[in-house]
Amino acid sequence: MQAVRILEFGPPAALRIEQVPRPTPGPGELLIAVRAAGINPVDVKTVAGRLKLALPRTPGRDFAGVVIDGPESFRGMEMWGSGVGLGLTLDGTHAEFAVVPADAVRPKPQNLSMEQAGAVGTPYIVAQVALTRTAALQAGETVLIVGASGAVGRAAVQIAHWKQARVIGADRQDANHSGADLHVNTQQHDLPDAVRSLTAEKGADVVLDAVGGPMFELALQSLTNGGRHIAIASTGGTRVSFDLVDFYHNQSRLFGLDTLQLDAATLATILDDLRGGFEAGFLTPPSITRYPLAEAVSAFEAVERGGGLSRHVLVSSFR
Repeated sequence: MQAVRILEFGPPAALRIEQVPRPTPGPGELLIAVRAAGINPVDVKTVAGRLKLALPRTPGRDFAGVVIDGPESFRGMEMWGSGVGLGLTLDGTHAEFAVVPADAVRPKPQNLSMEQAGAVGTPYIVAQVALTRTAALQAGETVLIVGASGAVGRAAVQIAHWKQARVIGADRQDANHSGADLHVNTQQHDLPDAVRSLTAEKGADVVLDAVGGPMFELALQSLTNGGRHIAIASTGGTRVSFDLVDFYHNQSRLFGLDTLQLDAATLATILDDLRGGFEAGFLTPPSITRYPLAEAVSAFEAVERGGGLSRHVLVSSFR
């Protein structure tokens, strides 16, 4: 089968497209004919060597495809899934076939194409876990999403609206690409001042911080008393500082979230929740840019550049 391979760490150009043996599923596993597999920033970091893994390795966490081997009850089913070691401790989904744990995948949403289902995994899972499980977002609350135009940010806006919350999006531009109720250009406005102005001086109940780094303290300062701050990334440096006295006087709560550590059962439950959101029309998939496996380097380079609103997806020629 054809597969994208990491033979040595480096830029996307270090990737190779190789013919490798088709894997065989073991007990509790499924062999998936991968129809589409999204590329995420974590996949680019994997190629660069920022995550520890043994080489060679096929990258890729997200997928949608058809079960062709495994327990009889699964065969022929159209499934979607993400994570549980894929692309890290296990070969991932950027290939014509992939072996995945049976308890970590679920039937894909009926109203999504394979390309759409293969693209939404990681961003929507991160946003869902951050808002509904970590922050326990409630109807009527105000959530500030820092980095709202990114893939996770746009997913989070949809999920927050699904949960009947009010959304303030923050980004380094005037355009409100995320669909947030209100928008703040962080290059033109002081974020805490802007958020308090938009919330009658109260501040946000929840902050989903998809940027971190220089935005971390400003996001923290935007919280209402007792508010919850969920950090999922840190661009421009991994160390941050903030006023500890202000932090505890405001009774702020700070959470870190690493979805790479989610177990199979949790992931499957989240996929079921998301499928319900898509099929009921509360969630809508992003636009898709398709690449054949043979053009994986170009696809990874596009993800590395960032800045676009389209999700980049590898599609298999196998049918």
